[in-house]
Amino acid sequence: MASPDASAVNATGTTPTTVPDTKPYTFHWDMFLRPEVLLFDAQVIFGALTIIWLGAHGSIRRPPSAAPAESEDKDKKKKSKEDEQFTEGLTASDAIMFPILAGAVLIGLYYLLEWLKDPDLLNKILRGYMSIAGIAGLGKLSGDALEIITSFIFPSVWSDRSNRLYYVDPERRSQVLVDPATDQAMITEKKSPFPGIVSSVPLPTGINRLAWEIRHLFTEKWTVRLAAHGFGSFKSQIKFNHILGFLVSIAITTAYHLMEWHVLSNILGSAMCYAAFGMLSPTSFGIGSAVLWGLFFYDIVMVFYTPFMITVAKKVDAPIKLVFKSSSGFSMLGLGDIVVPGLLMALALRFDLYMFYKRQIQYQPIDVSPKQTSSTDKAVTTTTEMQFRRTKTPFVESEGQWGNRFWTTKLGNLMPNPACGAVRAATAFPKPYFYASVTGYALGMVLTLTMLQVFNHGQPALLYLVPCVTGSVWLTGLVRRELKDVWGYTEDGSLDTKDVVVTLDANGDEVRKPVADKDEKESKDGAKSEKEAEKKEEETSGEYDVVLFSIKAPRPRPPKTD
Repeated sequence: MASPDASAVNATGTTPTTVPDTKPYTFHWDMFLRPEVLLFDAQVIFGALTIIWLGAHGSIRRPPSAAPAESEDKDKKKKSKEDEQFTEGLTASDAIMFPILAGAVLIGLYYLLEWLKDPDLLNKILRGYMSIAGIAGLGKLSGDALEIITSFIFPSVWSDRSNRLYYVDPERRSQVLVDPATDQAMITEKKSPFPGIVSSVPLPTGINRLAWEIRHLFTEKWTVRLAAHGFGSFKSQIKFNHILGFLVSIAITTAYHLMEWHVLSNILGSAMCYAAFGMLSPTSFGIGSAVLWGLFFYDIVMVFYTPFMITVAKKVDAPIKLVFKSSSGFSMLGLGDIVVPGLLMALALRFDLYMFYKRQIQYQPIDVSPKQTSSTDKAVTTTTEMQFRRTKTPFVESEGQWGNRFWTTKLGNLMPNPACGAVRAATAFPKPYFYASVTGYALGMVLTLTMLQVFNHGQPALLYLVPCVTGSVWLTGLVRRELKDVWGYTEDGSLDTKDVVVTLDANGDEVRKPVADKDEKESKDGAKSEKEAEKKEEETSGEYDVVLFSIKAPRPRPPKTD
């Protein structure tokens, strides 16, 4: 984190007037404790933590301790969003390569700016490049935000004041009441797709039918297909909200180029951070910590011992940093100060989910035939090895569950209705490691902002964030006596195994590691067969598509009658 000028900028980022024989800058605690300064610092910390919180929850995938989510269509073997792998996983060598590559890019930008004298041309190039990259990130962020809003308007379950659960049944276009005492379901007179008090409001038949069709269009998946002869084809199923999110991203990016408003730049930068959390994984806590400590030394050198970092941050006007302004000045926070520690914090959240499902794994004893061994004195020894069949709990996808949590949580409570196990598993699982890392990040930001005031000089935020974030995660594992699980957790796919027969030791831990899951290979084979079928159909039809772009909407189904 740096102020715009390393030598002539005060703690709030304003350039003071040069006055001969002025007294040197001295720090007083009353400066830091002023209400406007505290409010400004809270804005910086809250803004950074909000991006990390959203990005971490957006990066949730099915943990290896959970079975794949149960699908109503048994013939479909396509992976859901939460079952996809990360685009890039870090390796141990990245702890060395990241600081080297980051330093090379930073030094290159510095000397390019010195050579150009006027950074306007470089800023235009960088703004164009970062905007194109930001469209994808902003489209994902906007689409996911619209999905959450849709789940609030059209939840699949809600609870009344008596803790009775109403499930929205789109097939019958009615709501089903589940009695918590007997767990029996019955169709109610509520024919509206809306929750709460609105569900009791009688709507005209035409408006009610329109509401159900709108719910269908926003909750079901659309099919997007793009094909070009000689280049291949692309086919995907997405929600309508993500199509709208893509259009919103184009509108915001265009407005940013026309207005050059720093708020729009912050939105683009936040969106790129959000997308990075969904694409990158530290793979393990060991690798993630090593990468963070490598960048820890890089940040110290570049800020304290070279002019590279602060000069580039001052002259480059592109969405590579967040700018926080107030009436008294401004401050800048590089995107790396959010993404780098945020990747480890997102890993901590996924580890919390992994531990949540791991505690639900059931080990069912099975009959094992005894083994006979003979010694040198011809004595026969019979031993029986106790083995268990491991069964994982099916994974609950988080998509659409935040609205369900809101409508199943009583006013004044933090947890949803106990009968909503799916909602709890998707949104309200215990998060000790993630909350510990959030506390560590907030502490590191407080130290950064305090040192910025004390020394009146741009500060390397990673100098304070890395020890606080990594220390909070490993200390939590030590206190909870789960260091073995923290060290052994990895997202390279080696822990993702099927329900197989395993052997347990005296502590209840698995002794023999089962073979890796083959679901991914079967999914790839299924996708390959689908492409071959499409190619064969094209060859037999006597014609082919030169260029094709289509969007197919899900057709509304007539209500089912019993």
